[in-house]
Amino acid sequence: MMTKLIRLCGLLGAMLFSFSVYAGDIQVEGAWARATAPGQDTAMVDLAITSAKGATLVGFSSPACKRAEMHSMTHDNGMMKMREVQAIELPAGRRVSLGESGYHLMLIDLTSPLKAGSSVPLTLNIRLADKSTVRIEVSAEVKPLTAPMGEHMQHMHH
Repeated sequence: MMTKLIRLCGLLGAMLFSFSVYAGDIQVEGAWARATAPGQDTAMVDLAITSAKGATLVGFSSPACKRAEMHSMTHDNGMMKMREVQAIELPAGRRVSLGESGYHLMLIDLTSPLKAGSSVPLTLNIRLADKSTVRIEVSAEVKPLTAPMGEHMQHMHH
């Protein structure tokens, strides 16, 4: 009986990771980070956001780090350049996959290493067209250190 209960809880937990998070007209899906290597104190988070109406990601926070920044990545004379940005536009009805669009979230000064199989809580701050702000709680899955990353991220160094 106890074994069946444990299996059921494990299944429900796995299902929670696979579901998207919805907050009103905003859907967040696929949030993940790579496990950190020994001594590494930063990590990137990738996710996708779809907003039914135009909105703007204006920041985020996480108890897993002391500082949270949004970054853009661009190619400049054959070099990858990373810059902090204050906002990421979310056009109405368009899925914005941060990694594919040249953005990512940075967890800086991690409070502890990220271990594969765990999750990282995030709070996204999204400004709506009416200038109000909603906070969306998301859990980013931590994947193994060897998990493949998008090609745009493979040349990045911190």
